[in-house]
Amino acid sequence: MIIERFLRYIKIDTKSDESSITCPSTQKQFDLLKVLESDLNEIGMDEVVLDENGYLFATLNSNIEKEVPTIGFLAHVDTAPSFSGENVNPKIIEKYNGEDIVLNEEKNIVLKTSDFPEILNYVGEEIITTDGTTLLGADDKAGVTEIIESLKYIIDNNLKHGTIKVGFTPDEEIGRGADKFNVKAFGADYAYTIDGGELGELEYENFNAASALININGINVHPGSSKNKMRNALRIGMELDSLLPEFDRPEYTENYEGFFHLLNMTGDVEHLKMHYIIRDHFMDKFNNRKDLMLNAVNYLNKKYPEGTVELKLTDSYFNMKEKIMPVYHIVESAKNAMEEVGVEPIIVPVRGGTDGSKLSYMGLPTPNIFTGGHNFHGKFEFIPTNSMRKAVEVIVKIVELSVR
Repeated sequence: MIIERFLRYIKIDTKSDESSITCPSTQKQFDLLKVLESDLNEIGMDEVVLDENGYLFATLNSNIEKEVPTIGFLAHVDTAPSFSGENVNPKIIEKYNGEDIVLNEEKNIVLKTSDFPEILNYVGEEIITTDGTTLLGADDKAGVTEIIESLKYIIDNNLKHGTIKVGFTPDEEIGRGADKFNVKAFGADYAYTIDGGELGELEYENFNAASALININGINVHPGSSKNKMRNALRIGMELDSLLPEFDRPEYTENYEGFFHLLNMTGDVEHLKMHYIIRDHFMDKFNNRKDLMLNAVNYLNKKYPEGTVELKLTDSYFNMKEKIMPVYHIVESAKNAMEEVGVEPIIVPVRGGTDGSKLSYMGLPTPNIFTGGHNFHGKFEFIPTNSMRKAVEVIVKIVELSVR
């Protein structure tokens, strides 16, 4: 049933749109949310409510007399705007043989083991891939599927449980998933996002994050008569980038190493726009990175006329570790649940952010648990079905451990 449910959900296009000012950013996210609303009612959940902003909440009321913590499980319905999520046509490989996978013969799109050697960990297992023309949508429809299947199992088998809260949110991929989340109304003591990667991932640390929007104002003069007159915004932009550490870029960093990432650059001699994201796990280093960006801009405004370079520096989210450590037992609970169902925990820092990072600062401590997927946001995305089943077992075991 889990695979059928997952395949049904990924067929529904829910790509979010960062240029939109609405919530949700795309109305088509409601196409899946309404299906999920029906499915939650069908499995026997209580108090199923879908609001006008695209937040779907449900409760499974406690069936025990003693008081235990109220646990929440969260996932997001949108898929990344960076790649198509329309007309998803998955391929199911029933028993992976360890060779390269031809995703699309006509377009010669191949998932190569040399590029993605981690797939060799799943030789002999059933794997779901894309057809090479879209993403798969396991981020985070796998998480949505796993939560619903877990609750269905708990209800169908009349397992003992405290109150369980469920939340399916919009727009996580564009950083707005928690913006209109009502933590008090949700009513959980703590929660888990089911939004991680490979089997066993357990995360309670993420980047501190900021966005740097830069406008560079140049002067364009005919190149034949431009001496001492032209101020080339493109070259000033290149100069700014050269003032940042050369190897503090995503392609050179891993684990706890932070970076500056130039996301896009558009313009001409007269005017240039640049967009950087700044990331670091450690607050002191994060602040140093922001200072370095500010100093680079100030230097250029002294070298060139004041106002040549304009900077808008905005914090995006912070490392949830600060809010998780006082209640670290919730990480231990997830770790113990994994071990009890035969999954080796892989505790790693998130090299990004999750809804859990914002929610933790809003008063709902929320670590992140694996979905089982790999290579999110692109055509080489895949997920082993056994990893999805194990995610279900972990969620059920967390609930079981909470009432012991």
